[in-house]
Amino acid sequence: MPPRDGGSLWSAVSAAGHLSQRAIWETDASVTLGDLVTGSSLDGRLEELRGQSVLVATEEQVTAALALIELDGIARRLVLCPPDLARQHVSAVSATAAVNALVSDLDSREAGALGIRPFITCSPRIAPAVLERNTRHETEWILLTSGTTGLPKMVVHTLSTLTDAIKVGIAPADPTVWSTFYDIRYGGLQVLLRALLGGGSLVLRSVQEPLGDFLIRAGRLGVTHISGTPSHWRCALMSSAAHEISPRYVRLSGEIADQAILDHLQAVYPKAEIAHAFASTEAGVAFEVGDGLAGFPASLVEQRRAGVMMKVEQSSLRIRSGRTGLRYLGNESAPLSGEDGFVDTGDVVDLRGDRYHFVGRRDGIVNVGGLKVHPEEVESVINGHPNVRMSLVHGRKNPITGALVVADVVLRTECGATEARAGGLEREILQLCRASLARHKVPAKINFVPALAVAATGKLMRDRA
Repeated sequence: MPPRDGGSLWSAVSAAGHLSQRAIWETDASVTLGDLVTGSSLDGRLEELRGQSVLVATEEQVTAALALIELDGIARRLVLCPPDLARQHVSAVSATAAVNALVSDLDSREAGALGIRPFITCSPRIAPAVLERNTRHETEWILLTSGTTGLPKMVVHTLSTLTDAIKVGIAPADPTVWSTFYDIRYGGLQVLLRALLGGGSLVLRSVQEPLGDFLIRAGRLGVTHISGTPSHWRCALMSSAAHEISPRYVRLSGEIADQAILDHLQAVYPKAEIAHAFASTEAGVAFEVGDGLAGFPASLVEQRRAGVMMKVEQSSLRIRSGRTGLRYLGNESAPLSGEDGFVDTGDVVDLRGDRYHFVGRRDGIVNVGGLKVHPEEVESVINGHPNVRMSLVHGRKNPITGALVVADVVLRTECGATEARAGGLEREILQLCRASLARHKVPAKINFVPALAVAATGKLMRDRA
């Protein structure tokens, strides 16, 4: 079972065993978990942070991971600062969380600009230290929501809520090496915890590391389990280094996993188990689907499975479980869940036969003459064309209809827009859309583009994000 009240992340990592054989790797850093038995990444100042509200703001993921391992159960509160948090929001986040200490790998000038004291350096170089790791707090973990251009919401979790979906055990005889395209301050946090509590090692991608180099390094280190968003995976499959890894388990989450990406991953990694999961910052991990099909079985709704209950109201998926965050932080924050304990995820689903399919986000609708269009629904159809790698659908203002549907499309081949149109690809994509979608959902224009922007969260950058 995952750690419960009175336990800490370090005690759970230790209980999984084989610490000297397990590591966290980044491009220029490698840390063996066994070194933490008699050493610290916090410059010997761990005790200064006992009972404090700590902002963890690091450039590298490995230093953030080490700080979390050492501080859970020691600090009263941990605030995970994501890499793309706007500088103007740091003060508001710190004030709301009553931050009174900073842990960072930034240089003293950059860290000093944040105006938080004391400032304690976190380093991937484990220094010998005499430590008292006894747990005195059930630490609050403060996660910041993604998908907003304003001040993000701050969700309060504990190690218990974060790890409820994770199977904990002694490190297996056949080593498990996890990896992720995510940053551990976002969706990668679950991967970090799965590796640590499941007895495995972890390969992280550095901020400036080219995708191809990361895949080569992950393959060389023997990655067995790897996770990312569908956008991550579409970009990875465009790389000539995609075959450098031979995973046993491939996981998708964070965005809608359409049939095209599931089929493509199975073709490239035929020996791997391909699974897609649904999770949110507020509700935690709700379920995982491993049958190779997009969407999820309707049987999962309105029945309790592993302590999770789901229902659909007004086409929106709602979740209640022990994995749900405790609350939003801040006196003026809205309730995290309804009076019935269910979290409204804002994800719209559609029942087709015996299966629910994700249609899109409720806040991402394009209004075409008063008719609703979910961009993700149109993208799913476009991505089904054999020559399409990925697409982004958005609205363009129109004086008559209010908006028109426009699709930016990345092709598998490297032909330009002129060649694509001359070769009939634009016509084929539009025919595919007309055959599958209502008339108002068919793109009025298709732009062939070389690439699409992906945010730090691993999700396509949309107007609402």
